[in-house]
Amino acid sequence: MIHLLRTLLLCAAATVFQAYAQITNEINFGIISTESSSNLKENWQPLIDDMQKRTGLKINAFFASDYAGIIEAMRFNKVQVAWYGNKAAMEAVDRSNGEVFAKMVAPDGSQGYYSLLVVHKDSPLRSLDDMLKNGKNLNFGNGDPNSTSGFLVPSYYVFALNKIDPKTHFKTARGASHETNLLAVVNKQVDVATNNTENLERFKTKFPDKAADVRVIWKSPLIPNDPLVWRKDLSPELKKKVRDFVLAYGTGADAARERAIMLKITTAGFQASDDRQLLPIRQLELFKDKTKIENDTAMSAADKTAKLEEINRKLAQLNTQLAASK
Repeated sequence: MIHLLRTLLLCAAATVFQAYAQITNEINFGIISTESSSNLKENWQPLIDDMQKRTGLKINAFFASDYAGIIEAMRFNKVQVAWYGNKAAMEAVDRSNGEVFAKMVAPDGSQGYYSLLVVHKDSPLRSLDDMLKNGKNLNFGNGDPNSTSGFLVPSYYVFALNKIDPKTHFKTARGASHETNLLAVVNKQVDVATNNTENLERFKTKFPDKAADVRVIWKSPLIPNDPLVWRKDLSPELKKKVRDFVLAYGTGADAARERAIMLKITTAGFQASDDRQLLPIRQLELFKDKTKIENDTAMSAADKTAKLEEINRKLAQLNTQLAASK
């Protein structure tokens, strides 16, 4: 019986090792749903193909209908490397064993991009104040709940700071991808929508006639450039192959072709990074929670005090971490 059990265990171990050996030669690369999967595939596939050739690994592009799909896929190891916005990357780090290892560099060399509120060029809305005053008459296009620029940043700077709940402030409010929101503005299906400078630039390149109908009425403070995240338990050998490829892309003998590929995904290249780039995003999330609690009239004074003290403690820790990272 003992001999049989040992044999079964050895067979099981061999099967696991064999499966692991296969997995280590294959990576699923998650791509968040900022626009349609067909557009994303067209823009990202050349880079994915180059990664496969240079690393010797089988690289599969992985798409989902929303940001949460990529986060959950990484959680269950169906995705090992992914491109995220900062908010989604924070979720992946906290819930999906993720770790930031690189970030995009903007085509103009800047260290970040901006969240936007956009309207049709014929709209009477000229400013954030106009939008806030006329909310009950407006149809609003919000972003994916895990989007940094489409949801988190406007949630704080536009709504929390003005003590407004977008779900009740507008005539209607719906969530969608960046591209869907732009098309809804162009077609006057919504009166105002969230977006960002990177996506708007892509939209101008792809649909110049439609983009001419879009006007910006608000721009946020700077948001750190999008990160690349891998699972922490990816083997050191695979991490090195992926990191070396990413950081060198656009700098070698084939640099001109590679830079043209990267421009389609609105980047000029990649720089090394780590989880510290998410600290400002964590601050935003806590500020948003703090404002919500402060405005909650149904919460008891004792509960409110306790929750605010906990948030202030976390904010103080973040401030210390940010100071140490500079």
